[in-house]
Amino acid sequence: MAKKEEHLRKPDWLKIKLNTNESYTGLKKMMREQKLNTVCEEARCPNIHECWAVRKTATFMILGDICTRACRFCAVKTGLPNELDLQEPERVAESVEQMGLKHVVITAVARDDLKDGGSAVYAETVRAVRRRNPFCTIEVLPSDMLGSFDNLKTLMEARPNIMNHNIETVRRLTPRVRARATYDRTLEFLKRAKELHPDIPTKSSLMIGLGETKEEIIETMDDLRAVGVDIMTIGQYLQPSKKHLKVQKYYHPDEFAEFKEIALSKGFNHCEAGPLVRSSYHADEQVNEAQVRAEAAKVQ
Repeated sequence: MAKKEEHLRKPDWLKIKLNTNESYTGLKKMMREQKLNTVCEEARCPNIHECWAVRKTATFMILGDICTRACRFCAVKTGLPNELDLQEPERVAESVEQMGLKHVVITAVARDDLKDGGSAVYAETVRAVRRRNPFCTIEVLPSDMLGSFDNLKTLMEARPNIMNHNIETVRRLTPRVRARATYDRTLEFLKRAKELHPDIPTKSSLMIGLGETKEEIIETMDDLRAVGVDIMTIGQYLQPSKKHLKVQKYYHPDEFAEFKEIALSKGFNHCEAGPLVRSSYHADEQVNEAQVRAEAAKVQ
C-alpha cells in the first residue's frame, strides 16, 4: 500500500503550460533587483508562469525568506531568520507601482522569533503600498502570529482590503500537517479579525488530497462560515519534495466544481476551487466578485 502511495501519478488535468515570456523574465529581474521575495517562487506555486507571464501579478513575501516553522506541506525554507529589513515596505510599494498592479497580495514567513510577529513591518508595508498606489486593493496573508490579539490589531489597523488567513487542512489532520498552528487558533484569528473590522472581508484556503474525507471538508466550510469568513479557496495539495507529506488522492475537476457549489450554498460570497487553485490564485477576481455578491445580499 505504501509503495502504491509513493508512486501515485499526477493526472492529466494537473499538467502545467510554461510561459516564459518577457513579462515573466522582466518581473523576475525586477524582484531580484529590489531584493524582494515572492511566495510564488519560495512555495513553488504551480501557477507562477500564468500569473507572472500572462496576468503579470505576484504575491510578495515579506519579513525575509526563512520561516520559523516547518509545516510538512510547505516548501519555504525553515531556520533562524535574518534581521528585519525596515526598507522593505517602500521597495514593495515601489515594485507594485512599477508593475501597475490593481490588486496585490502580501504574505510573510512566520516570525515567531519576534514579539510582535512582524506585524509592525507588515502594517507599514500595507500603508506604503497604499500611499504610492491609492487605487490598488491590498490583500494580506499572515501567519497566526501565535494568536496574539495585539499583533492582529496592529495589522488590521492598517486596513487591508482583505484579511486572508489559511485553515490549510481539516481539523483531524492539522497536528500532522501544520507546525505550531492549530485549527481552533486559526478560527479564533479569523473571528477576531472580523470583530475588529466587520467591513473588511475575511478569506481562508483549504488544500485537499492529504487523506481528508468529504464530510470533513464540508465540516471545515461550516466552521469557517461560523466565524464569518466571506471568501474560500480550495486547491489540490501537491508534494513539493520527497521529505514532505505524500499526496493521498488527486481530486477530479468535477469534484472541485461540486465543492464550489456547496461552499456558495453555505453563504460564502466567493469560492475559487480547482486542482491548481492556491490562496492567491486570481485574487483580483475574488475581491471583485465577493464585493458584488455582498452588495447583492444587502439588497435582498
